[in-house]
Amino acid sequence: MKKISLLLLVVVLFNSCSIKFNGTSIPTEMKTVNVLFFENNATLVVPSMSINLTEALKNIIRNQSRLNITTNDPNAVFSGNIINYDIRPTTIIDANNGGIANTSPMNRMTIRVNVKYTNNLDPKASFEEPIERFIDFPTSGANFAQQEPELNRKVIDLITQDIFKRAFENSW
Repeated sequence: MKKISLLLLVVVLFNSCSIKFNGTSIPTEMKTVNVLFFENNATLVVPSMSINLTEALKNIIRNQSRLNITTNDPNAVFSGNIINYDIRPTTIIDANNGGIANTSPMNRMTIRVNVKYTNNLDPKASFEEPIERFIDFPTSGANFAQQEPELNRKVIDLITQDIFKRAFENSW
């Protein structure tokens, strides 16, 4: 009788746990997600940015979780839109140089995305909020048109990591 009670206790404990991958905490009952197309509503539009962001989010889910991506009755849904894409001159302060500004001209590329995560299993875990990331790059050197795709990819990678962490980590 004691063995059955102990076994039952272990089963109950494991059923209430979640599975962790790379610091993420995905409930065991969550099996599927859908990632809807992130429309680009920014004033400055890069034609490939919407598809790149959508596919990058799908890839991070495939590579960092056990979740399957589906359109049929998913346990959770990611949706949203790109609301800002901006490139501006910026000044980098060099703290090691007594706070004197860096003398080489820099630009800052910023991408802001409004993200909605709908958790159909636990509505309290759902959220809708903007996520913004940027990257600084020198104005001298390579032609901006040559740099832009790689810079976009780097910022999109940062944004999709933030989206994934926000949805599946308790440490956000």
